[in-house]
Amino acid sequence: MAARRTVLADLERALGGHGQVLHNGRTVYSWGLQDHHFDWFSSAKPVLSTLLFLAIEERKATSLDQRVADFGWPLSEKDRPMTLRHLASMTSGYGRPEPPGAAWAYNDYAIMLYQKTLFDRILREDPSLAANTRLKAAGIADGLRFRAANRRLFATVRDFGRIGWYWIEQSQTGFKEYCRPQTPRDLPHTAKAETNDYLGIGTYGGGSDHFTEYGAGIYGCNWWFNATGRLHPDAVTWPGAPADTFMSIGAAGNCAVMIPSARLALACARGQWGRHEPGNPSAPAARHIRLLLEAFA
Repeated sequence: MAARRTVLADLERALGGHGQVLHNGRTVYSWGLQDHHFDWFSSAKPVLSTLLFLAIEERKATSLDQRVADFGWPLSEKDRPMTLRHLASMTSGYGRPEPPGAAWAYNDYAIMLYQKTLFDRILREDPSLAANTRLKAAGIADGLRFRAANRRLFATVRDFGRIGWYWIEQSQTGFKEYCRPQTPRDLPHTAKAETNDYLGIGTYGGGSDHFTEYGAGIYGCNWWFNATGRLHPDAVTWPGAPADTFMSIGAAGNCAVMIPSARLALACARGQWGRHEPGNPSAPAARHIRLLLEAFA
């Protein structure tokens, strides 16, 4: 046990910020502020997908493959085939020149369309009410809050850690069909073009083609998975990590790691996660995951 805490202390020093480690569903190590509500940036996107999965269970939507136009959006002719799955997997083509499913683009205009569809046209509830009610099973203690303008999530580290553990549990049961890459490995990147936000919905935070060109083969339902991709065909996302490892990745160092086979979850706000470099064993995220695993070897 002392050796484990030594390695976890090394992880704390490497990551910094504010973190929590859960093993077998229990918090075994934490540091920094546990009760402060942080903006989780894009790590909130899988929470949107989680609420959609639950809405499908409630029969408020038919499936991930239901068309977005069914919810009353006046989509262009190009975009009319767009589905909820396209929005959840950065392949919708909204604001981009390609039709749905034809190209990868990390697209925060599409996420704005996603959250508006989810909260205003599927759930038809205030985001905080919708999330806190449906995620009671995750053991939320401090409450989930959403920014009014773009519905981005504010949560404590301990609550986001509990969400990470909930994802681990559900990845083996109710969410099993969703917890895998949803983007083909050979999917091309979007063409260079200006954003065409013809619905006037604005952005969740970034552009319609920003953050990273990585994604084909490793992204789905707003999670990142440990697989090979178009830009790293010979190496998985986080070399040395188990095949079932997945992450939520947010700007400003707000990320979570879930490893179902090791029964481990790590949430860290404002941490030193480094650049997103799939396939690079020296990337900070890959190193942090290996340290986490070492502590429980």
